[in-house]
Amino acid sequence: MSGHSKWHNIQARKGKQDAKRSNVFSLFAKKIAITAKSGGDPATNFSLRILIEKAKESGMPKDNIDRAVKRGTGESGDAAQIEECTYEGYGPGGIAILIRTLSDNKNRTVADIKHILSARGGSMGNSGSVAWMFNEWGLINVASEKFQLANLSREELELALIEAGAEDIVEEEGIVEIKTKVENFQKALNKLKEFGIETEDAGLGWVAKDKVAVSDELKEKLEGVFAALEENDDVDDYFTNAI
Repeated sequence: MSGHSKWHNIQARKGKQDAKRSNVFSLFAKKIAITAKSGGDPATNFSLRILIEKAKESGMPKDNIDRAVKRGTGESGDAAQIEECTYEGYGPGGIAILIRTLSDNKNRTVADIKHILSARGGSMGNSGSVAWMFNEWGLINVASEKFQLANLSREELELALIEAGAEDIVEEEGIVEIKTKVENFQKALNKLKEFGIETEDAGLGWVAKDKVAVSDELKEKLEGVFAALEENDDVDDYFTNAI
């Protein structure tokens, strides 16, 4: 969820990856396992339920989903293998990039990220070199048509979400993005659930404090970096200050 940049959360880019189903399933399995650590019952773990629903929509087999849940809860005996890490780096032109990964081999992942950046005119950054340029937010995407309710006006719905902790509600290209403070993220999700509104995507993400406009030439180079990140099995998401 890159916060109204041209490069949105990896879930919103799944259309590009449909041909790489193994990559998509692998990423879903890791996300499900991580999320299931805080509770393996989708009835009580709303974030897990959203992930499972999205995994099913992508065509992921039920057996794969069940294995991922058991891996997260520890029933399969290897719950500690997957780790979530965020790496900081620079793309071409010094553009800031935060890269969030889910990996069972951090050495491999770090080497891959370094290669992706350095081979395309960027570089890996030290801890703290880029993160200060971003703030972490809860980000929820809802399709515009799903945001319309017959028994509730748009104004009433937005007011209810604001009361639940929404800081900003913006509609762009058929998607309504709801931004919350991290501590209010689950409350806003629950409010949407109350109204029977399905989300397209939801999670915590980093939004740049200040955006940087890039030239067409630099944009093309950045697209190469982002495409390589999307193809990497360990990359869950990335965030940039480029627009």
